[in-house]
Amino acid sequence: MIKISPDLKKLIEENAMAFATVGEDGNPHCIGVAFIKVVSDNQILITNNYMNQTIRNILRNPNVALAVWNKNWQENCIGYLLKGKAEYFTSGEWYEKVKQMPENKNEPAKGAILVTITKIKKLA
Repeated sequence: MIKISPDLKKLIEENAMAFATVGEDGNPHCIGVAFIKVVSDNQILITNNYMNQTIRNILRNPNVALAVWNKNWQENCIGYLLKGKAEYFTSGEWYEKVKQMPENKNEPAKGAILVTITKIKKLA
């Protein structure tokens, strides 16, 4: 089983990430996401505050990829590619968790994306 290390967890939760989905036409769609929590050894939770195309893509094709790297990448670049399967929730446990995140206090928190990571690759 894939396991998110404590160092990778810190990197994920303290930095914005690139989040890619697959469009209906088979082409990639990539956005930046910031309100992310590691919720288990191989799962991350992302808040949907303003996503439209990304959610439509997940509902059609759950395959996703994320990339993260450290803020001081010019001095010492550390980065990872994570691939996995996404599920979207507008009610229930995961939705309630994103609504309770302090980062979402003044945000709409329209839904929760739970990504189960199936592959981790060190980029730098």
